[in-house]
Amino acid sequence: MALALEVGSIVEGKITGVKKFGAFVALPGGRSGMVHISEVSNDFIEDLDTVLSDGQDVKVKIINIAEDGKIALSIKRTLPRPEPGAQRGRPGTPRPAGNGGRPARPARSEAPRVWQPKAQAVPQGSMSFEDMMSRFKSQSEEKIADLKRVTENRRGGGYSRKR
Repeated sequence: MALALEVGSIVEGKITGVKKFGAFVALPGGRSGMVHISEVSNDFIEDLDTVLSDGQDVKVKIINIAEDGKIALSIKRTLPRPEPGAQRGRPGTPRPAGNGGRPARPARSEAPRVWQPKAQAVPQGSMSFEDMMSRFKSQSEEKIADLKRVTENRRGGGYSRKR
């Protein structure tokens, strides 16, 4: 009687090939499946050849059986779960940034950003109404110019689309 392969079952297999993206595993009953590199370990793996090799016996969990018969497998789902907050990766090995290798963004401060005028504040009590209006107008123009510059940068440099 052949062992029926079902999603969720854990079976023993033998690695038949290792590629950059994953490893192929021979399963009981003459079937085969693939373990994607992301399903090999809870730690970051740069090169599968350093972890797996042809002929190696592995315990795998069947995570999907597609309509076309392809079987997706996982090795890491047969391993004990890492403790929450535990550092992942090999000790001393820098982990790649989670956003495509770009440096991480600086943390935002708790206080919201508020526009501040570039000119030094002058006590309003010693200014005439005309001076206060003139100062307000120049600050407003600065504010509008800053907003235009920021929005044009977000739109891709301020180029207008031709129709």
